[in-house]
Amino acid sequence: MRILAVQNRMGIGDMVIFLPFIEAISKKYDTPVSILVKESSKAIQFLKYNKIIDQIIILDRGNKIKHGEHGGIIGFFNLIKDLKKYNFDKIFIFNSSFRFNIIARTAGIKDIYQYPLFQKKNQHIINTAKEFLKKELSLEVESDPKILIDDKLIKESKSKYKIDNEEINILLGIGGSGPTKRIPAKIFIDFMNLAVEKYKCKFFLATGKNTDEQKILHEILDTKHKDKCYPLDELSLNEILPIIKNCNISICNDSSFSHLSSGLGIKTIILMADTPLLYGNYSPTMFPIIPDGENTVTHNTLGKNRINPRKIFEQLIKLLN
Repeated sequence: MRILAVQNRMGIGDMVIFLPFIEAISKKYDTPVSILVKESSKAIQFLKYNKIIDQIIILDRGNKIKHGEHGGIIGFFNLIKDLKKYNFDKIFIFNSSFRFNIIARTAGIKDIYQYPLFQKKNQHIINTAKEFLKKELSLEVESDPKILIDDKLIKESKSKYKIDNEEINILLGIGGSGPTKRIPAKIFIDFMNLAVEKYKCKFFLATGKNTDEQKILHEILDTKHKDKCYPLDELSLNEILPIIKNCNISICNDSSFSHLSSGLGIKTIILMADTPLLYGNYSPTMFPIIPDGENTVTHNTLGKNRINPRKIFEQLIKLLN
């Protein structure tokens, strides 16, 4: 039996969130599941060792300026042609798109399971998926994503980057997809000041090449903690994942690294400044910190300057104990 799951959201975090649902389908039918995903999900880079995944097929819809291979009318037929090659028996479409429904039918896929058509508005990223699999397959799915990597890579990374068990190895995910998610360098530095007073620490700084993120990185590197820091911005995701797996704990903005770290089974403190809390508490390995003065957090909270470094430190102590 060959099964395809369609997960067409853009982000790495989105892909991580959907892993338990793909795993549940795989276990139900006792077979790996192929996935149709966007390249921006980076699924090819971080799911290569997950045995629940069969083929990773890239959905290339392009953008508003230029259609990709699967965008527009021509792309509609290209995707049908591509899917026909695999002879899928079942398809699970985690969206309400009529386009995907027609593509699945035209590609000759017999059993089609999909969210209710034309009901995209107000869909909860996790609860809608849970309700979908409960209704269609009578499955109760726990939201606890798992990302696997080769033990050999973990050991090689530990040796290469001199990761010492006598130290507290901390991933600092200082990047973020938007400016309102990026916690100021001062807050990370204030936390580091507290941490090094109590523990012997090594900090791995995960960020991208964005100008603002690089500014935060260099502000941290221009402190007394420079010798305890290892920037990861020149490494590929494949190189970073084993480093994360070797860390004792992660402290991240709401970003791809918070989702990846949690998925790798690392206790992850997530600094939730300006996105719905559900993105920072859906897994048992996630421990969100919200801005001072707030009871919860959502879009437009704009709380990046109110994340309390002492609360981060106190959570660190709890998790290490």
